[in-house]
Amino acid sequence: MTHGDKIKLSILPTGTMHGDLTWLLIDPNRMASRSQPIRTRDWVEIPTHVVYIEHPAGQKLMWDAGVPRDWATRWAPTGFDEVFPVDATTDEMWLDSRLRQLGLEPGEINYLLLSHLHLDHAGNARLWQGAGTKIILDEAEKAGALSFDGHSMGGYLRSDYDNLALDTVNEDTEILPGITLLQVPGHTWGTLALQVDLADSGTMIFASDSLYLKESYGPPAIAAGIVYDSIAWFRSVEKIRAIQEKTNATIVFGHSADQLHQLRLGPHEYYT
Repeated sequence: MTHGDKIKLSILPTGTMHGDLTWLLIDPNRMASRSQPIRTRDWVEIPTHVVYIEHPAGQKLMWDAGVPRDWATRWAPTGFDEVFPVDATTDEMWLDSRLRQLGLEPGEINYLLLSHLHLDHAGNARLWQGAGTKIILDEAEKAGALSFDGHSMGGYLRSDYDNLALDTVNEDTEILPGITLLQVPGHTWGTLALQVDLADSGTMIFASDSLYLKESYGPPAIAAGIVYDSIAWFRSVEKIRAIQEKTNATIVFGHSADQLHQLRLGPHEYYT
């Protein structure tokens, strides 16, 4: 299962949404102006992905949980079915299909690492309810996502994660040798990125929504339309930049269609 004594990592596309680019990138060049008061909106692909990791210590990990099959009905009360329709997805891409392709049951995953609890990243987290898998996210993210009453708030659906056993971290944390969770708040209370140090491919940083796109990274960094704390967001971008410069890491952006097509994609392709 593991690739000798090396970490083996697979990037798995889990469904593509569409949405207005402004949610991902506040680009002054695309904004209306006095001379151009009417500007065409950019309706763009917003792919989602998870990462499956086999560690030589015999542990299996999943990064994020993708969008749910029942997105249309689950998201309808919030309006997100109109704003971010998951309308470019084949049956093989849903996370339950990906697990079958890997020959895995949810309970065979030792760790589910969640970048944050928005509906397009925690949409299938309930697959692990009662499975014995250790679910880990940021402490501030858990507190914030459980701080409201009712059905939903912004990108959070309580039904995605209510009653799950959620463990937390409150600092940069090495989960296993070569696998580190990085605190990169700003997009949400407690967004996390994932750093994986690979023997052959070098360091990879999975930025999730701390960096939607290459354009977000810059320099200069360009914020997105969905940012909880813009000052913290800019600090987090520079934190990732410092790690990238030190390690020469490959940064995998959270929702970049252009980049995703250039990566080795699982379940048959992988990085070591």
